[in-house]
Amino acid sequence: MMSALETFDVVVVGGGPAGATVANDLARRGRSVMLLDRAGRIKPCGGAIPPRLIRDFNIPDSLLCAKITSARMISPKGVAVDMPIDNGFVGMVDRDAFDEFLRARAARSGAQRRTGTFSVLERDERGVAIVHYMGKDGGDVAVRARMVVGADGANSAVGRQAVRNAKKTKFVFAYHEIVEAPAQTKEAYCGTRCDVYYDGSMSPDFYSWVFPHGATMSIGTGSAHKGFSLRNAVGALRKRGDLASLDTIRHEGAPIPVKPLKRWDNGRDVVLVGDAAGVVAPASGEGIYYAMACARFASEAIEQALDTANGKALAQARKKFMKAHGRVFLVLGIMQYFWYSSDKRREKFVSICRDKDVQEMTWQSYMNKELTRSKPMAQVRIFFKDLGHLVGIGVH
Repeated sequence: MMSALETFDVVVVGGGPAGATVANDLARRGRSVMLLDRAGRIKPCGGAIPPRLIRDFNIPDSLLCAKITSARMISPKGVAVDMPIDNGFVGMVDRDAFDEFLRARAARSGAQRRTGTFSVLERDERGVAIVHYMGKDGGDVAVRARMVVGADGANSAVGRQAVRNAKKTKFVFAYHEIVEAPAQTKEAYCGTRCDVYYDGSMSPDFYSWVFPHGATMSIGTGSAHKGFSLRNAVGALRKRGDLASLDTIRHEGAPIPVKPLKRWDNGRDVVLVGDAAGVVAPASGEGIYYAMACARFASEAIEQALDTANGKALAQARKKFMKAHGRVFLVLGIMQYFWYSSDKRREKFVSICRDKDVQEMTWQSYMNKELTRSKPMAQVRIFFKDLGHLVGIGVH
C-alpha cells in the first residue's frame, strides 16, 4: 500500500518567501519537489525589501509597488525625525502578489504545486517520512518525502511534530490593515516614506507603522502583550494621522517569532525555515530577507544531505545563517530590550536618530544586511553619543 504513494525528494510545507525559495532552489538543481500551500493566506507584513534581497533573489522591478527614499521616526511626544536614504531606495511589495510570484517561479523551475493544509507527519515501515495533508476537497492526501521542509510559519505544525523544542518560541503578535492610499500627501502619509511610531500607547514593547504600497498602504502595530488590543491601537493610529476615513481593503493578524530557534532540524530529514525557524529580526521585525536567506542556506544543506544520505548535514542551515546574521540579531535584540522598554527611552532613541552618522550606518547595515565595519571614527562618535543619551547628558 505504502509503495504506491507518490514520492518526492523534498516536500515543502508552506509557500511563503522561505518555502517558495527552497522549492525553487532545489527544483532548479533537478530535485523532485512538492510545494504545499494553503490558498488565500496572506501574512501581516509591512512589505519592505532591501536592495540586497532584490539583487540576491532576482526580484523584478514590476513587483515593487513603491520605492521608499526616507523613513520618519515619531516619538511618543510626536517629535518626528526624518532619515533620508542617500543614493538608493527600499522596495515595497504587496505580499499577496510577491508570494505568488515566488511560488509561480518555483513551479516554472519544476516544483509541483499542491493546495492543502498540512495535518501530520508519519513514517512508513522503513522510517521514511509520509506527509499527510487535507486537500481542497477535504480528503486526506499522503505523499512520501526523502526530506521535509517546515516553512509553515510561526508556531509551525511541522516543527512541533518533528523538531525538538520547536514549541519554545516567543512571539510578537502583529496586526495591520491594508487601506486605500489618500489621493494626496498628508502629514502622516507620503508615498515615498515609511513612518515608524515608537509610542507605548500604540505598542508597549514594539512599534507601529504606516508604510506606503502605491495605491494602498499598510497601517499596523505589534506587541508581545496578549492583553493589548492591536486593533484598537491601529484605529488610534489612523485617527492620529487623519487616515480613519480611508477605505479598508483587508486586514490580517498573526504571531511573529522574535528569536531564532536553537535547533532547526531533526538530524534526519526535517528542517525548518523562515518564521518556522524564528528568523525575524528583533527591533525591526524584518522577516522577508532573512526568511529567503535562511531558505537558501537550507536548500544547500538539503542538497548535501540528499547527496550524502546523511541527515546531520541539515544542521549546516542554521550554522551558516547564524554565522552570517547572528551578530546583527544579537545587536538588534539588545536594542529592542533597552530602547523599547519605556516612552522615556523611546524619546531618546528617536532623538539619537537625528545624528547623521547614525543614519548613514543604519541605512548601510539595513541595505546590505551586515553590520558595517567602515568609518571606525564614526562608530566611536556614535558610541559616545549613545553613552551620553544613556546617562542623560547632551553629547554633540
